Amino acid sequence: METTVYDAKGDEKGKIELPFFFDVKVSSALLHEITTAYLNNQRTGTHKTKTRGEVSFSGAKPWKQKGTGNARAGQKNSPLWRKGGIIFGPQPRDYYTKMSKQKKRLSLSMAFSAQLQNGNIIVVDSIKVSEVKTKKVAELIKNLKVENKKVVFAIPDDVDFKKAARNIRNVVIENIKNINAYQVLWADKLIITPEAVNLIKERQSAAV
Repeated sequence: METTVYDAKGDEKGKIELPFFFDVKVSSALLHEITTAYLNNQRTGTHKTKTRGEVSFSGAKPWKQKGTGNARAGQKNSPLWRKGGIIFGPQPRDYYTKMSKQKKRLSLSMAFSAQLQNGNIIVVDSIKVSEVKTKKVAELIKNLKVENKKVVFAIPDDVDFKKAARNIRNVVIENIKNINAYQVLWADKLIITPEAVNLIKERQSAAV
């Protein structure tokens, strides 16, 4: 499968033959499973409410059992009372969801394929900045006509480019070796380089 390669000015530079993993059958069920697992694994699980045994109150009986006209009450930490304990509130838990390596690789191939089919992948021959300045990345984004979109640069590790882009909203710089299906699908536009394609080819070859 061929696609157009652009330069940093947004002009066509030529064509590139994309590997097999940009043209696989997409399973929405697997992509849903893998993205849900990814989001689960981002959760810290530290949510906590206090039960009636944990709230700080005196254990004294609020009033005598009979004769007051009020309902019977034994303690002020009752869930029925203001500032009392919480019934069935959230408790700390581990949300980690394990996914096999094969599913991760296959879902990444599907994510690439889905984005390519929707015309959301842009191949740029080289992504470098002459200065570590935000305006340099902003110029590149403008030249590629992806302003006001969620953009993911899936490129080889580039510290200078990452620093230059960190102040731009909805722009993510991810090392191509660490990219996952969720990040690919999150993007309105995925920008990659021919070098990045070669780097990830070996990893994806194990998916078939």
